[in-house]
Amino acid sequence: MIHLGFWDWALLLIVSGQATLLAYLKHPKGKAIILTLPVPFTLAALAVGLPVSTTHVVALNLLLAFTHGVRWLHNRGGWPIILSIAAAAVGYCAAGALLRPIIPQSELSFWLACAGTLLVAAAAHALFPKQDEPDHRSPMAPWLKFPLVAAVILGLILIKRFLQGFMTMFPMVGVFAAYEARFSLGAVCRAIPDFMFAMVPLMAVVRLAQPRLGLGPALAAGWLIFLPTLIPMTRDL
Repeated sequence: MIHLGFWDWALLLIVSGQATLLAYLKHPKGKAIILTLPVPFTLAALAVGLPVSTTHVVALNLLLAFTHGVRWLHNRGGWPIILSIAAAAVGYCAAGALLRPIIPQSELSFWLACAGTLLVAAAAHALFPKQDEPDHRSPMAPWLKFPLVAAVILGLILIKRFLQGFMTMFPMVGVFAAYEARFSLGAVCRAIPDFMFAMVPLMAVVRLAQPRLGLGPALAAGWLIFLPTLIPMTRDL
């Protein structure tokens, strides 16, 4: 029997709604902005219930790899978009499951991971150019779209103990963003380095605040750091 806690249900319903909303936005910029809101990370962190650690930071790099993996397989490799997304998602889960037991969780490793992730984001931002891409809006009815999204997220909830911190950055919305933005995958790839720039400070704040405030209030404090980055992020997109 499947048992879901409060935060599991919140993750399932709210993130399914976020992904469904993304599907019906037409412009790639709007899709990218909805994609970069850290709602899935926040709810997944609460559902997993573990303090923010090195694993969470390293997972940002896997998210970047997932996004470019889908773009490369579909645009360069000529794979069908669904097969490209499935292969990249399996790769993310496999890498997360393999890396989770061996990633050091010391204070030093956390801050080194933060620095390294910012460098990766800067390199990805510099090397991947802006480009004009077409609009696209999902033709599927919302009452069909929402259950499909929810089914994928439910599957992640059921394997969360294997992924732990890596689950928080799994592209729950990104899986559907990649499909809905299959004609503008460059915009999605362009958004992820900006997201990484914003998420590292959020995670750093949570790391510092969670021993004293607890995970929930620390995540709220992290949002206060994240939100001001939305304006420059929007301009860059």
